[in-house]
Amino acid sequence: MDCHDILIIGGGLAGLSAALKISSDLKVAVISKVHPLRSHSVAAQGGINAALGNNPDGKDDSWEKHTCDTIKGSDFLADQDAVEMMCKTAIPVLYELDGLGAPFSRFPDGSIAQRPFGGAGFPRTCYAADRTGMILLHTLFEQCIKKGIAFYNEWLVTNLIIHEGQCVGVVVYDIASGKTHSIKAKAVIFTTGGYGRVYLRSTNAFINLGSGIGMAYRAGIPLKDMEFVQFHPTSLFGKNILITEGARGEGGYLLNNKGRRFMEDYAPSSMELAPRDIIARAIQTEINKGNGIEDKYVHLDLRHLGRKKIEKRLPGIQEICIYFAGFDPVEKVIPIQPAQHYSMGGIDVDEFCASLVKGFFAAGECACVSVHGANRLGGNSLLDAVVFGKISGESASNFVEGGGGKIAGDNILFAEAKRWEQKINDLMRKDSGENVYDLLYQLKDIMSIKAGIFRIKADLTDALSQIALLREKFKKAFISGNCFRYCQEFVTISEFDSMLDIAEVIVFGALKREETRGSHYRLDFQKRDDTSWLKHTLVNWSEKGPKVSFKDVKIGKYKPVERKY
Repeated sequence: MDCHDILIIGGGLAGLSAALKISSDLKVAVISKVHPLRSHSVAAQGGINAALGNNPDGKDDSWEKHTCDTIKGSDFLADQDAVEMMCKTAIPVLYELDGLGAPFSRFPDGSIAQRPFGGAGFPRTCYAADRTGMILLHTLFEQCIKKGIAFYNEWLVTNLIIHEGQCVGVVVYDIASGKTHSIKAKAVIFTTGGYGRVYLRSTNAFINLGSGIGMAYRAGIPLKDMEFVQFHPTSLFGKNILITEGARGEGGYLLNNKGRRFMEDYAPSSMELAPRDIIARAIQTEINKGNGIEDKYVHLDLRHLGRKKIEKRLPGIQEICIYFAGFDPVEKVIPIQPAQHYSMGGIDVDEFCASLVKGFFAAGECACVSVHGANRLGGNSLLDAVVFGKISGESASNFVEGGGGKIAGDNILFAEAKRWEQKINDLMRKDSGENVYDLLYQLKDIMSIKAGIFRIKADLTDALSQIALLREKFKKAFISGNCFRYCQEFVTISEFDSMLDIAEVIVFGALKREETRGSHYRLDFQKRDDTSWLKHTLVNWSEKGPKVSFKDVKIGKYKPVERKY
């Protein structure tokens, strides 16, 4: 049985940032379901926020103004001390990434280029054309290799082991060999990403099934603010591929079927650079009113930007349109529609990424610090991953070096591994039953129709009932073959329990929160209610179903006001 001081579960930006900050005196390893360079972080296109003040229109920017924009964008549900920490740290973090060799786009004077993004008062989004996530991930991965970090690639973590109130290791399934292992650790950091594939239309990678969040939930760690699901306004119609907010930051227009820039009806001051929740609802409203094209989508127009600007600033978007839609955006408008994109909620942790379980930390999209509150601003997700990835690595190092970590007996981990192996054996004995992919698409339909951009009590109540029926069907799920090596069907079955839990928590929180705030829009409660709902939703797992409680939002000097753009 292998043993490490610290295990990092997830090889994306948050995980690699954590690995680089862990003390060199400690034995650390990164476990990733895919090769780290295939993590979903590579899909982040538009940029990463920091108040550098490099743009001529952003000379007066500051981390305090970045903080104010983020809190306002969150619809005042973000914890303000955590937001201040993130925005203040953003500036040295960007220069650190630059020093590590990240090839950011540049202004003529050599400074890091910055462009406007939605909900920001200044153009503070640093970028590398429209491939920012990919270049940052490659940069950090190179540094991890240089540091000699150990990687276990194509290993799926199946169980988080908690003993006497402390995290002591994990059980993993080696996708390549089909074998189960247990690994002891003094501390574990989850950086497992989001759960986008719970929805039918999502910009998320197919690996984003959310089992990290689900494992923490089943291990007794509360989930926070899971009802807040971000729908990105612009995904390529029919493909659900992200069309970066940078396309609007560079000056793109949103047009309805009359060729009109309809955002003047919804956010007249900010237009296409309003926050994502507002634009996503505006697009869906236009479609619902009959102003969409084929009643399904609207247009994003980049043609007026010209070939030179598109090829320099948005080359990835141009390639996506050519290869996946068969046209050049220099010449034609892009058909777009909203799609699930990001999870503001997640594993409940504090600003130092620590959970209520000793030795268990979380960072990135799977965690909820909370810095995004009810709605995340574009450009803050990569920042969140890098900043709190670093902090989680430092916190775990301090915990272990301070004597907080302990090594559990082999029997504890062996028992958990045996339970998992028994589950595999039980599956292998089945030769008929429910197909997990049929169940998966039923779940996606439920979530998209009943718990999407617009929500209402009757739909949410019905969704809970339908999810309960899916649980019963899932008990009859089986594997159609008998080889478990590189068996994606088995991986999906392994994670589907977590998907059901996550869906239930999202719907349960949405039903409880009787207000509209940020991305959570209740047609039957259309006003924000600070008197009753300026608080975080916490949901704990129990045998009888989700248990809800609430926690006050940490308010500082930024007092809640009406949110206008």
